[in-house]
Amino acid sequence: MLFSSCKKSKDTIKTWQFVSGSNNSKPIERHEAAFVSVKDKFYLLGGRKIKPVSIYNTQTKEWTIGAKPPVEMHHFQPVVYNNEVYVIGAFTGKYPLETPIEAIYVYNPELDAWRIEGKIPKERLRGATGNCIVGDIVYISCGIKNGHTSDHKNWLDAYNLKTKTWSILPDAPRSRDHFQAVENNGNIYLLGGRLSKAPKNTFSETIAEVDVYNIKLQEWLTLNTTIPTERAGAMSVLYEDYILVIGGESSRQKTAHNDVEGLHTKSLEWKIFPSLKQGRHGSGAILFDNSIYVASGSGQIGGKPELKTMERWK
Repeated sequence: MLFSSCKKSKDTIKTWQFVSGSNNSKPIERHEAAFVSVKDKFYLLGGRKIKPVSIYNTQTKEWTIGAKPPVEMHHFQPVVYNNEVYVIGAFTGKYPLETPIEAIYVYNPELDAWRIEGKIPKERLRGATGNCIVGDIVYISCGIKNGHTSDHKNWLDAYNLKTKTWSILPDAPRSRDHFQAVENNGNIYLLGGRLSKAPKNTFSETIAEVDVYNIKLQEWLTLNTTIPTERAGAMSVLYEDYILVIGGESSRQKTAHNDVEGLHTKSLEWKIFPSLKQGRHGSGAILFDNSIYVASGSGQIGGKPELKTMERWK
């Protein structure tokens, strides 16, 4: 059973530190973007407006500029498959009536080139989904259809990257958008997020519950422990037996959250980790060489200021 009470403890060993690029290089500032690693390089992709890919070489410590995406794409959680980055369930356009992107875009880091690799069924379109990959299959959960305004989804879909087939799976217990999904040991965890209802309640309806999907059983359950600090737009990553929820935004404060909290996937207890040096939301987190990296994002609730810093937890 995936049920436990909530318990917090304090980690004081590792800390977050800013990481400067060599030759005074920096990433392009952006938010509602993605941050992933392929081999020994990091890639910042997408975000508001059409911005080139920012590439960080972990060997030279230098940021360089890659290709621009063919369209504006934001509010997506990418997956890496065969050393390529797949964008599924993204938005394009301006707040608050962004439009879901039907095409599945792929970025090839080796070629520094974008291409289209299929389409999402029109009846399953939405943005701000939580995505994760297991084998050849991408699992696309929840999201919102009408930009930041309405039509929240509790959907779960599976897209087989090998056969190019789309499947509809059981609905999640609740809708949510602006979150990231994490898979561990055959279970998909949905943590954080909100129900965006612009213009009056864009940030306030955050979600406390953690919903978990068992891939083999094709069943959902809700943990009886809730996230200690409710927020949306957070970055999530699996670290050892913990799913970390990093940063985010909420109506409770003007600055972006610097909170880092981890759910232990075995005990199902929460642990407080050291806080970010700089609160941020709307980006991604990378586990590389036993360290966690975050970059870019927005430093306050909403879209400004866009950041061009990177931090490492080591």
